[in-house]
Amino acid sequence: MGKYFGTDGFRGEANVNLTVEHAFKVGRFLGYYFGKDHKANIVIGKDTRRSSYMFEYSLVAGLTASGADVYLLHVTSTPSVSYVIRTEGFDCGIMISASHNPFYDNGIKVFNGNGCKLEADVEELIEAYIDSNEDTIPLMTREKIGKTVDYAIGRNRYIGYLISLATRSFQGKKVGLDLANGSATSIAKGVFDAIGAKTYVIGGEPDGTNINRNCGSTHMKDLQKFVLDNKLDVGFAYDGDADRCLAVDENGNIIDGDLIMYICSVYMKERNDLANNTVVTTIMSNMGLYQAFDRKGINYVQTTVGDKYVYENMQANGHSLGGEQSGHIIFSKHATTGDGILTSLKIMEVMLESKATLSELCKDVRIFPQLLVSVKVKDKKAVNDDAMITEHIAKLSEKLGKDGRILVRESGTEPVIRVMAEARTDELCKETVDSIVDKIRERGHFLNE
Repeated sequence: MGKYFGTDGFRGEANVNLTVEHAFKVGRFLGYYFGKDHKANIVIGKDTRRSSYMFEYSLVAGLTASGADVYLLHVTSTPSVSYVIRTEGFDCGIMISASHNPFYDNGIKVFNGNGCKLEADVEELIEAYIDSNEDTIPLMTREKIGKTVDYAIGRNRYIGYLISLATRSFQGKKVGLDLANGSATSIAKGVFDAIGAKTYVIGGEPDGTNINRNCGSTHMKDLQKFVLDNKLDVGFAYDGDADRCLAVDENGNIIDGDLIMYICSVYMKERNDLANNTVVTTIMSNMGLYQAFDRKGINYVQTTVGDKYVYENMQANGHSLGGEQSGHIIFSKHATTGDGILTSLKIMEVMLESKATLSELCKDVRIFPQLLVSVKVKDKKAVNDDAMITEHIAKLSEKLGKDGRILVRESGTEPVIRVMAEARTDELCKETVDSIVDKIRERGHFLNE
Protein backbone atom coordinates (compact mmCIF):
# COMPACT_ATOMS: atom_id res chain seq x y z
CA MET A 1 0.00 0.00 0.00
CA GLY A 2 1.18 3.50 -0.80
CA LYS A 3 0.93 6.77 1.10
CA TYR A 4 -2.46 7.67 -0.39
CA PHE A 5 -3.64 4.64 -2.37
CA GLY A 6 -4.71 1.58 -0.39
CA THR A 7 -6.27 -1.69 -1.53
CA ASP A 8 -9.24 0.14 -3.01
CA GLY A 9 -8.08 3.54 -4.18
CA PHE A 10 -7.37 6.85 -2.46
CA ARG A 11 -9.79 7.09 0.48
CA GLY A 12 -10.27 9.49 3.37
CA GLU A 13 -12.58 11.99 5.01
CA ALA A 14 -13.68 14.62 2.52
CA ASN A 15 -11.72 17.88 2.86
CA VAL A 16 -9.70 16.43 5.75
CA ASN A 17 -7.27 13.86 4.36
CA LEU A 18 -8.82 13.66 0.90
CA THR A 19 -9.16 17.19 -0.47
CA VAL A 20 -10.20 18.90 -3.69
CA GLU A 21 -6.52 19.72 -4.23
CA HIS A 22 -5.73 15.99 -4.13
CA ALA A 23 -8.49 15.29 -6.65
CA PHE A 24 -7.31 18.07 -8.95
CA LYS A 25 -3.76 16.72 -8.97
CA VAL A 26 -4.97 13.14 -9.55
CA GLY A 27 -6.89 14.46 -12.55
CA ARG A 28 -3.90 16.48 -13.78
CA PHE A 29 -1.64 13.44 -13.65
CA LEU A 30 -4.09 10.99 -15.26
CA GLY A 31 -4.89 13.38 -18.10
CA TYR A 32 -1.17 13.77 -18.77
CA TYR A 33 -0.20 10.11 -18.28
CA PHE A 34 -2.86 8.63 -20.54
CA GLY A 35 -2.57 11.47 -23.07
CA LYS A 36 1.13 11.34 -23.88
CA ASP A 37 0.63 10.21 -27.48
CA HIS A 38 -3.06 11.04 -28.07
CA LYS A 39 -5.93 12.96 -26.49
CA ALA A 40 -6.99 10.84 -23.51
CA ASN A 41 -10.63 9.79 -23.11
CA ILE A 42 -11.51 9.19 -19.47
CA VAL A 43 -14.87 8.22 -17.96
CA ILE A 44 -16.05 9.18 -14.45
CA GLY A 45 -18.81 7.81 -12.23
CA LYS A 46 -19.80 8.75 -8.70
CA ASP A 47 -21.96 7.60 -5.81
CA THR A 48 -24.55 9.67 -3.92
CA ARG A 49 -22.33 11.27 -1.27
CA ARG A 50 -22.65 15.03 -0.99
CA SER A 51 -18.91 15.42 -1.56
CA SER A 52 -18.95 13.30 -4.74
CA TYR A 53 -20.02 16.30 -6.80
CA MET A 54 -17.19 18.37 -5.35
CA PHE A 55 -14.59 15.74 -6.22
CA GLU A 56 -16.12 15.18 -9.65
CA TYR A 57 -15.69 18.85 -10.53
CA SER A 58 -12.12 18.88 -9.17
CA LEU A 59 -11.15 15.80 -11.15
CA VAL A 60 -12.74 17.21 -14.31
CA ALA A 61 -10.82 20.47 -13.87
CA GLY A 62 -7.51 18.61 -13.53
CA LEU A 63 -8.20 16.21 -16.40
CA THR A 64 -9.35 18.84 -18.90
CA ALA A 65 -6.49 21.17 -17.90
CA SER A 66 -4.13 18.35 -18.91
CA GLY A 67 -5.96 17.93 -22.22
CA ALA A 68 -8.18 14.91 -21.52
CA ASP A 69 -11.78 14.63 -22.69
CA VAL A 70 -13.99 13.56 -19.79
CA TYR A 71 -17.22 11.54 -20.06
CA LEU A 72 -19.61 11.73 -17.10
CA LEU A 73 -21.74 8.73 -16.14
CA HIS A 74 -23.14 10.67 -13.14
CA VAL A 75 -24.49 8.53 -10.25
CA THR A 76 -23.64 4.96 -11.13
CA SER A 77 -21.95 1.86 -9.72
CA THR A 78 -18.26 1.02 -9.61
CA PRO A 79 -18.66 -2.07 -11.85
CA SER A 80 -20.52 0.00 -14.44
CA VAL A 81 -17.46 2.24 -14.78
CA SER A 82 -15.29 -0.84 -15.32
CA TYR A 83 -17.77 -2.19 -17.89
CA VAL A 84 -17.90 1.06 -19.87
CA ILE A 85 -14.10 1.30 -19.98
CA ARG A 86 -13.77 -2.25 -21.33
CA THR A 87 -16.53 -2.11 -23.88
CA GLU A 88 -16.16 1.43 -25.20
CA GLY A 89 -12.41 1.86 -25.46
CA PHE A 90 -11.67 4.45 -22.76
CA ASP A 91 -8.08 4.97 -21.66
CA CYS A 92 -9.03 4.78 -18.01
CA GLY A 93 -11.90 5.40 -15.64
CA ILE A 94 -12.49 6.92 -12.23
CA MET A 95 -15.12 6.07 -9.62
CA ILE A 96 -15.74 8.57 -6.84
CA SER A 97 -16.84 6.54 -3.83
CA ALA A 98 -15.82 5.31 -0.40
CA SER A 99 -17.86 2.11 -0.85
CA HIS A 100 -19.31 1.02 2.50
CA ASN A 101 -17.81 3.91 4.52
CA PRO A 102 -20.01 6.65 6.06
CA PHE A 103 -21.08 9.62 3.95
CA TYR A 104 -18.38 12.00 5.21
CA ASP A 105 -15.67 9.77 3.72
CA ASN A 106 -15.01 9.57 0.01
CA GLY A 107 -12.55 7.97 -2.34
CA ILE A 108 -11.03 7.98 -5.81
CA LYS A 109 -10.84 4.57 -7.47
CA VAL A 110 -8.91 4.45 -10.73
CA PHE A 111 -9.21 1.74 -13.39
CA ASN A 112 -6.89 1.09 -16.31
CA GLY A 113 -7.96 0.62 -19.93
CA ASN A 114 -8.85 -3.03 -19.24
CA GLY A 115 -11.33 -2.06 -16.53
CA CYS A 116 -9.02 -3.40 -13.79
CA LYS A 117 -7.78 -1.57 -10.70
CA LEU A 118 -4.87 0.70 -11.60
CA GLU A 119 -1.38 -0.78 -11.38
CA ALA A 120 0.59 -0.04 -8.21
CA ASP A 121 3.50 1.51 -10.09
CA VAL A 122 1.20 4.09 -11.68
CA GLU A 123 -0.34 4.83 -8.27
CA GLU A 124 3.18 5.49 -7.00
CA LEU A 125 3.73 8.01 -9.80
CA ILE A 126 0.48 9.78 -8.87
CA GLU A 127 1.55 9.95 -5.22
CA ALA A 128 4.94 11.40 -6.17
CA TYR A 129 3.20 14.08 -8.24
CA ILE A 130 0.80 14.93 -5.41
CA ASP A 131 3.72 15.44 -3.02
CA SER A 132 5.92 17.28 -5.49
CA ASN A 133 6.55 20.98 -4.88
CA GLU A 134 7.23 21.50 -8.57
CA ASP A 135 4.52 21.05 -11.22
CA THR A 136 6.17 19.53 -14.27
CA ILE A 137 2.96 18.72 -16.14
CA PRO A 138 2.11 21.27 -18.82
CA LEU A 139 -1.24 23.09 -18.83
CA MET A 140 -3.02 22.77 -22.16
CA THR A 141 -4.21 25.88 -23.98
CA ARG A 142 -6.63 26.78 -26.77
CA GLU A 143 -8.05 23.79 -28.65
CA LYS A 144 -5.85 21.37 -26.65
CA ILE A 145 -7.90 21.93 -23.48
CA GLY A 146 -10.15 18.94 -22.86
CA LYS A 147 -13.94 18.88 -23.01
CA THR A 148 -16.65 17.40 -20.81
CA VAL A 149 -19.38 15.14 -22.22
CA ASP A 150 -22.64 13.98 -20.60
CA TYR A 151 -22.40 10.21 -20.96
CA ALA A 152 -25.42 8.79 -19.12
CA ILE A 153 -25.88 6.54 -22.15
CA GLY A 154 -22.90 4.51 -20.94
CA ARG A 155 -24.71 3.65 -17.72
CA ASN A 156 -27.81 2.75 -19.73
CA ARG A 157 -25.80 0.35 -21.87
CA TYR A 158 -24.53 -1.32 -18.71
CA ILE A 159 -28.11 -1.69 -17.49
CA GLY A 160 -29.02 -3.30 -20.82
CA TYR A 161 -26.09 -5.68 -20.46
CA LEU A 162 -27.21 -6.80 -17.01
CA ILE A 163 -30.74 -7.44 -18.28
CA SER A 164 -29.34 -9.52 -21.15
CA LEU A 165 -27.63 -11.90 -18.71
CA ALA A 166 -30.90 -13.27 -17.28
CA THR A 167 -31.44 -16.88 -18.35
CA ARG A 168 -35.20 -16.74 -17.71
CA SER A 169 -37.88 -14.38 -16.50
CA PHE A 170 -38.18 -13.51 -12.80
CA GLN A 171 -41.96 -13.52 -13.19
CA GLY A 172 -43.69 -14.58 -9.97
CA LYS A 173 -40.65 -13.91 -7.77
CA LYS A 174 -40.91 -11.34 -4.98
CA VAL A 175 -37.51 -9.73 -4.54
CA GLY A 176 -36.41 -7.21 -1.92
CA LEU A 177 -33.56 -4.78 -2.65
CA ASP A 178 -31.68 -2.69 -0.11
CA LEU A 179 -30.01 -0.04 -2.25
CA ALA A 180 -27.97 1.49 0.62
CA ASN A 181 -29.11 4.96 -0.51
CA GLY A 182 -26.19 4.71 -2.90
CA SER A 183 -25.17 3.92 -6.46
CA ALA A 184 -27.61 1.04 -6.89
CA THR A 185 -30.53 3.51 -6.77
CA SER A 186 -29.82 4.43 -10.38
CA ILE A 187 -29.68 0.83 -11.65
CA ALA A 188 -30.94 -2.13 -9.62
CA LYS A 189 -34.73 -1.77 -9.47
CA GLY A 190 -34.95 -1.04 -13.19
CA VAL A 191 -33.01 -4.23 -13.94
CA PHE A 192 -35.17 -6.47 -11.74
CA ASP A 193 -38.39 -4.88 -12.99
CA ALA A 194 -37.32 -5.38 -16.60
CA ILE A 195 -36.66 -9.09 -15.99
CA GLY A 196 -40.14 -9.49 -14.51
CA ALA A 197 -39.67 -9.56 -10.74
CA LYS A 198 -42.09 -8.02 -8.27
CA THR A 199 -39.51 -5.67 -6.76
CA TYR A 200 -39.65 -4.16 -3.27
CA VAL A 201 -37.14 -1.49 -2.29
CA ILE A 202 -35.65 -0.01 0.88
CA GLY A 203 -32.70 2.35 1.14
CA GLY A 204 -33.74 3.99 -2.11
CA GLU A 205 -33.95 7.67 -1.20
CA PRO A 206 -30.43 9.14 -1.15
CA ASP A 207 -30.04 12.65 0.26
CA GLY A 208 -26.26 12.98 0.15
CA THR A 209 -25.75 12.10 3.81
CA ASN A 210 -27.62 8.81 4.31
CA ILE A 211 -25.55 6.48 2.12
CA ASN A 212 -24.85 3.23 4.08
CA ARG A 213 -26.57 4.68 7.17
CA ASN A 214 -28.28 1.72 8.88
CA CYS A 215 -28.81 0.14 5.48
CA GLY A 216 -27.03 -1.81 2.79
CA SER A 217 -24.71 -4.79 3.02
CA THR A 218 -23.09 -3.63 6.28
CA HIS A 219 -26.45 -3.24 8.09
CA MET A 220 -28.63 -6.22 7.22
CA LYS A 221 -31.28 -6.20 9.98
CA ASP A 222 -33.79 -4.01 8.13
CA LEU A 223 -33.62 -6.16 5.01
CA GLN A 224 -34.03 -9.35 7.06
CA LYS A 225 -37.19 -7.93 8.63
CA PHE A 226 -38.36 -6.57 5.28
CA VAL A 227 -38.10 -10.01 3.65
CA LEU A 228 -40.05 -11.67 6.46
CA ASP A 229 -42.71 -8.95 6.78
CA ASN A 230 -43.44 -8.99 3.04
CA LYS A 231 -43.03 -12.76 2.59
CA LEU A 232 -40.43 -12.25 -0.10
CA ASP A 233 -38.59 -15.04 -1.91
CA VAL A 234 -35.20 -13.37 -1.49
CA GLY A 235 -33.53 -10.09 -0.58
CA PHE A 236 -30.33 -8.49 -1.84
CA ALA A 237 -28.30 -5.75 -0.14
CA TYR A 238 -25.65 -3.67 -1.87
CA ASP A 239 -23.03 -1.29 -0.50
CA GLY A 240 -22.60 2.38 -1.38
CA ASP A 241 -21.04 1.84 -4.80
CA ALA A 242 -22.83 -1.47 -5.51
CA ASP A 243 -19.75 -3.64 -5.99
CA ARG A 244 -20.82 -5.85 -3.08
CA CYS A 245 -23.88 -8.02 -2.58
CA LEU A 246 -25.12 -9.98 0.40
CA ALA A 247 -28.41 -11.85 0.34
CA VAL A 248 -31.22 -12.78 2.71
CA ASP A 249 -33.06 -16.07 2.22
CA GLU A 250 -36.80 -16.57 2.51
CA ASN A 251 -36.42 -17.33 6.24
CA GLY A 252 -34.61 -14.06 6.97
CA ASN A 253 -31.13 -15.59 7.25
CA ILE A 254 -28.08 -13.74 5.91
CA ILE A 255 -26.29 -15.36 2.98
CA ASP A 256 -22.80 -13.87 2.98
CA GLY A 257 -20.12 -13.90 0.30
CA ASP A 258 -18.82 -17.31 1.35
CA LEU A 259 -22.23 -18.91 0.95
CA ILE A 260 -22.77 -17.09 -2.34
CA MET A 261 -19.49 -18.51 -3.67
CA TYR A 262 -20.54 -21.98 -2.52
CA ILE A 263 -23.96 -21.77 -4.16
CA CYS A 264 -22.59 -20.45 -7.44
CA SER A 265 -19.57 -22.77 -7.59
CA VAL A 266 -21.68 -25.91 -7.11
CA TYR A 267 -24.07 -24.73 -9.83
CA MET A 268 -21.22 -23.83 -12.18
CA LYS A 269 -19.42 -27.12 -11.59
CA GLU A 270 -22.56 -29.06 -12.49
CA ARG A 271 -22.62 -27.19 -15.82
CA ASN A 272 -18.86 -27.45 -16.48
CA ASP A 273 -18.55 -23.67 -16.14
CA LEU A 274 -16.24 -23.64 -13.12
CA ALA A 275 -12.85 -23.16 -14.77
CA ASN A 276 -10.13 -25.40 -13.30
CA ASN A 277 -12.73 -26.60 -10.77
CA THR A 278 -11.37 -23.84 -8.52
CA VAL A 279 -12.72 -20.89 -6.54
CA VAL A 280 -10.47 -17.99 -5.52
CA THR A 281 -11.14 -16.85 -1.94
CA THR A 282 -9.37 -14.57 0.53
CA ILE A 283 -7.87 -15.28 3.93
CA MET A 284 -11.13 -14.05 5.49
CA SER A 285 -13.26 -16.92 4.17
CA ASN A 286 -14.76 -19.25 6.74
CA MET A 287 -13.38 -22.69 7.57
CA GLY A 288 -16.88 -24.05 7.03
CA LEU A 289 -16.76 -22.96 3.38
CA TYR A 290 -13.57 -24.92 2.78
CA GLN A 291 -15.00 -28.01 4.42
CA ALA A 292 -18.07 -27.72 2.17
CA PHE A 293 -15.82 -27.33 -0.89
CA ASP A 294 -13.93 -30.46 0.14
CA ARG A 295 -17.18 -32.44 0.33
CA LYS A 296 -18.16 -31.27 -3.17
CA GLY A 297 -14.70 -31.90 -4.62
CA ILE A 298 -14.15 -28.23 -5.43
CA ASN A 299 -10.64 -26.79 -5.20
CA TYR A 300 -9.85 -23.39 -3.73
CA VAL A 301 -7.00 -20.93 -3.32
CA GLN A 302 -6.54 -17.96 -0.97
CA THR A 303 -5.35 -14.42 -1.58
CA THR A 304 -4.92 -11.42 0.67
CA VAL A 305 -8.04 -9.30 1.30
CA GLY A 306 -9.26 -7.19 -1.63
CA ASP A 307 -11.16 -8.07 -4.79
CA LYS A 308 -8.23 -6.52 -6.67
CA TYR A 309 -6.04 -9.41 -5.50
CA VAL A 310 -8.76 -11.97 -6.10
CA TYR A 311 -9.08 -10.86 -9.72
CA GLU A 312 -5.31 -10.78 -10.24
CA ASN A 313 -5.16 -14.44 -9.19
CA MET A 314 -8.15 -15.33 -11.37
CA GLN A 315 -6.64 -13.59 -14.37
CA ALA A 316 -3.20 -15.15 -13.90
CA ASN A 317 -4.57 -18.69 -13.55
CA GLY A 318 -7.68 -18.68 -15.71
CA HIS A 319 -10.20 -19.11 -12.89
CA SER A 320 -13.84 -18.12 -13.44
CA LEU A 321 -15.18 -17.50 -9.92
CA GLY A 322 -13.75 -15.75 -6.90
CA GLY A 323 -14.65 -13.35 -4.16
CA GLU A 324 -14.75 -12.22 -0.59
CA GLN A 325 -16.87 -13.02 2.42
CA SER A 326 -17.90 -9.34 2.46
CA GLY A 327 -19.78 -9.75 -0.82
CA HIS A 328 -17.32 -8.80 -3.56
CA ILE A 329 -17.96 -11.65 -6.00
CA ILE A 330 -16.25 -11.78 -9.40
CA PHE A 331 -17.53 -13.75 -12.38
CA SER A 332 -14.60 -13.33 -14.78
CA LYS A 333 -16.72 -14.23 -17.82
CA HIS A 334 -18.69 -11.04 -17.22
CA ALA A 335 -16.62 -8.63 -15.11
CA THR A 336 -13.14 -7.67 -13.90
CA THR A 337 -14.27 -6.46 -10.49
CA GLY A 338 -16.85 -7.27 -7.83
CA ASP A 339 -20.37 -6.45 -9.08
CA GLY A 340 -23.21 -6.55 -6.57
CA ILE A 341 -26.10 -6.38 -9.02
CA LEU A 342 -24.54 -8.97 -11.33
CA THR A 343 -24.06 -11.22 -8.29
CA SER A 344 -27.74 -10.95 -7.35
CA LEU A 345 -28.73 -11.87 -10.91
CA LYS A 346 -26.48 -14.92 -10.75
CA ILE A 347 -28.07 -16.01 -7.48
CA MET A 348 -31.49 -15.64 -9.08
CA GLU A 349 -30.28 -17.81 -11.97
CA VAL A 350 -29.21 -20.58 -9.60
CA MET A 351 -32.51 -20.44 -7.72
CA LEU A 352 -34.62 -20.53 -10.89
CA GLU A 353 -32.62 -23.14 -12.80
CA SER A 354 -32.32 -25.36 -9.71
CA LYS A 355 -35.96 -24.82 -8.72
CA ALA A 356 -34.79 -24.36 -5.13
CA THR A 357 -35.04 -21.76 -2.42
CA LEU A 358 -31.94 -19.94 -1.27
CA SER A 359 -32.00 -21.72 2.09
CA GLU A 360 -32.10 -25.12 0.36
CA LEU A 361 -29.11 -24.26 -1.82
CA CYS A 362 -26.78 -23.68 1.13
CA LYS A 363 -28.21 -26.12 3.70
CA ASP A 364 -25.15 -28.39 3.52
CA VAL A 365 -22.72 -25.70 4.67
CA ARG A 366 -21.89 -25.40 8.36
CA ILE A 367 -20.40 -21.98 8.93
CA PHE A 368 -18.14 -21.66 11.98
CA PRO A 369 -18.92 -18.81 14.37
CA GLN A 370 -16.77 -15.84 13.47
CA LEU A 371 -16.20 -12.45 15.10
CA LEU A 372 -14.48 -9.48 13.49
CA VAL A 373 -13.61 -6.31 15.40
CA SER A 374 -11.94 -3.19 13.99
CA VAL A 375 -9.56 -1.35 16.31
CA LYS A 376 -8.42 2.21 15.59
CA VAL A 377 -4.68 2.41 16.20
CA LYS A 378 -1.91 4.99 16.04
CA ASP A 379 0.31 2.94 13.73
CA LYS A 380 -0.85 -0.25 12.01
CA LYS A 381 2.67 -1.48 11.26
CA ALA A 382 3.74 -0.98 14.87
CA VAL A 383 0.98 -3.32 16.03
CA ASN A 384 2.04 -6.04 13.59
CA ASP A 385 5.68 -5.61 14.62
CA ASP A 386 4.97 -5.81 18.36
CA ALA A 387 6.51 -9.08 19.54
CA MET A 388 4.39 -9.18 22.71
CA ILE A 389 1.19 -9.08 20.66
CA THR A 390 2.51 -11.67 18.20
CA GLU A 391 3.39 -14.05 21.06
CA HIS A 392 -0.03 -13.53 22.67
CA ILE A 393 -1.80 -14.38 19.38
CA ALA A 394 0.33 -17.51 18.96
CA LYS A 395 -0.69 -18.80 22.39
CA LEU A 396 -4.37 -18.18 21.69
CA SER A 397 -4.08 -19.94 18.31
CA GLU A 398 -2.55 -22.97 19.95
CA LYS A 399 -5.43 -23.04 22.41
CA LEU A 400 -8.03 -22.99 19.61
CA GLY A 401 -6.36 -25.88 17.80
CA LYS A 402 -7.65 -27.22 14.47
CA ASP A 403 -11.24 -26.12 15.19
CA GLY A 404 -10.45 -22.43 15.11
CA ARG A 405 -8.17 -19.74 13.77
CA ILE A 406 -7.13 -16.12 14.34
CA LEU A 407 -6.45 -13.47 11.74
CA VAL A 408 -5.06 -10.03 12.62
CA ARG A 409 -4.45 -7.72 9.68
CA GLU A 410 -4.14 -4.09 8.68
CA SER A 411 -7.07 -2.42 6.93
CA GLY A 412 -6.16 -1.26 3.46
CA THR A 413 -8.52 1.72 3.59
CA GLU A 414 -8.72 2.89 7.22
CA PRO A 415 -6.36 3.49 10.21
CA VAL A 416 -7.47 0.27 11.89
CA ILE A 417 -6.34 -3.22 12.73
CA ARG A 418 -8.95 -5.91 12.08
CA VAL A 419 -9.03 -8.74 14.60
CA MET A 420 -10.91 -11.87 13.57
CA ALA A 421 -11.44 -15.20 15.31
CA GLU A 422 -13.24 -18.39 14.26
CA ALA A 423 -14.05 -21.04 16.82
CA ARG A 424 -16.54 -23.71 17.83
CA THR A 425 -18.74 -21.26 19.73
CA ASP A 426 -19.63 -17.57 19.70
CA GLU A 427 -18.43 -17.32 23.29
CA LEU A 428 -14.98 -18.63 22.40
CA CYS A 429 -14.76 -16.21 19.45
CA LYS A 430 -15.57 -13.27 21.72
CA GLU A 431 -13.17 -14.40 24.42
CA THR A 432 -10.36 -14.69 21.87
CA VAL A 433 -10.99 -11.36 20.13
CA ASP A 434 -11.42 -9.51 23.43
CA SER A 435 -8.12 -10.89 24.67
CA ILE A 436 -6.26 -9.65 21.58
CA VAL A 437 -7.94 -6.23 21.67
CA ASP A 438 -7.05 -5.91 25.36
CA LYS A 439 -3.43 -6.72 24.56
CA ILE A 440 -3.33 -4.06 21.80
CA ARG A 441 -4.72 -1.52 24.29
CA GLU A 442 -2.32 -2.61 27.02
CA ARG A 443 0.62 -2.11 24.67
CA GLY A 444 -0.43 1.50 24.06
CA HIS A 445 -1.45 1.23 20.41
CA PHE A 446 -5.03 2.49 20.71
CA LEU A 447 -5.74 5.76 18.94
CA ASN A 448 -6.91 8.61 21.20
CA GLU A 449 -6.21 6.75 24.43
